Amino acid sequence: MKVMVVGGGGREHAIIKKLKESREISVLYALPGNAGMAGDAVCVPIGAKDIDGIVAFAQKEGIDYAVVAPDDPLVLGAVDRLNEVGVPCFGPNAAAAVIEGSKIFSKNLMKKYGIPTASYETFESAGAAIAYLKEKNTFPAVIKADGLALGKGVTIAGSLEEAVEAVNAMMCDRVFGESGAKVVIEEFLTGPEVSVLAFTDGETVKPMVSSMDHKRARDGDEGPNTGGMGTVAPNPFYTEETAKECMEKIFLPTVRAMKREGRPFRGCLYFGLMLTPDGPKVIEYNCRFGDPETQVVLPLLKSDLFTVMKAVTEGRLAETDVEFSSDSACCVVVASSGYPTSYQTGYPLTVPKDTTRDFTFVAGAKTDGEGRTVSAGGRVVGVTSVRQTLAEAVSAAYERVKKVGLENGYYRKDVGKRALEVGKNKG
Repeated sequence: MKVMVVGGGGREHAIIKKLKESREISVLYALPGNAGMAGDAVCVPIGAKDIDGIVAFAQKEGIDYAVVAPDDPLVLGAVDRLNEVGVPCFGPNAAAAVIEGSKIFSKNLMKKYGIPTASYETFESAGAAIAYLKEKNTFPAVIKADGLALGKGVTIAGSLEEAVEAVNAMMCDRVFGESGAKVVIEEFLTGPEVSVLAFTDGETVKPMVSSMDHKRARDGDEGPNTGGMGTVAPNPFYTEETAKECMEKIFLPTVRAMKREGRPFRGCLYFGLMLTPDGPKVIEYNCRFGDPETQVVLPLLKSDLFTVMKAVTEGRLAETDVEFSSDSACCVVVASSGYPTSYQTGYPLTVPKDTTRDFTFVAGAKTDGEGRTVSAGGRVVGVTSVRQTLAEAVSAAYERVKKVGLENGYYRKDVGKRALEVGKNKG
């Protein structure tokens, strides 16, 4: 079968590497892909938001199946358009992708159906939002842009001054464009964070291995929020008991709520959770595989990814095995110095080759005029190692990171540290 994956980052590289294991696939295309994944897929220079171009390519090449991975094309209706021309897809249609496309929609959905989440208010004017902040005068407070913002549209404000600055930046300065025209202000929750990706065909939910993201740019969870500087899986805070509670109170209720709203969700539904003293609560939903969570979760998948994806598309997930290894994985992201604010690209990039248990996922690379592979983004590569224990996986990943050649690259030195400490305490 001819399969195309829409997107061009580390998440898409992880999906492509896993799909390559399927005997059913004869050729894999990446739209647009990047220079670092050219050895694993045929890269086609069509942007992920160029829906017309994506559809035209699918028709011209006779694509049998499409995986739409990033949030933007999902929210823009790429799956709807591809389905219209007879191309089956993995990923939700636009009506279901709104669960990530609008924070206000998702918060209202949780409120309506009793799905545990932080208390909140929504605002369409900066004046009203600031007046509310002054009246409540409770900090930290969480300010979220309503729409998509590359994973950066959330501010945890420790003071009124910081909160007002965040509201003005989003609603007046429009640092996130129209995504900040409306905002959600939430109570600040405390507890360990957990990411759970789940396959769902709109009826059945089959969660993947839990993971722990490292959002802050610098060691010790300092610095600005990023798209993610590393991940480990499984997350030691996420026990079997917690998993059962999440399935009963969050996962199934969410999928059933979307169906009742006439927006059945088929694809990968990402649950960003906080394990609070009052139980698990939803911080956010994503309508797709997380990045860089995918880079530790998919290497642990024992089942054939393509088989699972087709089962999701065809509504056969209940009868399809989804099995994961009992091993652990660690991914360390190498980013351009200065990311996530200002950074330079164009530096020569060299990466270690894959082994059966070590992987390099390229997120931002291109070929320069001299034919060299050079950096082309904020996050450049994710280095993942799979081992029997988390301690071994973390150690192996950091050994491999040393083999990444990127002159202006930087990475966190403490990915997995907190998870290892939890494991020691449990032991």
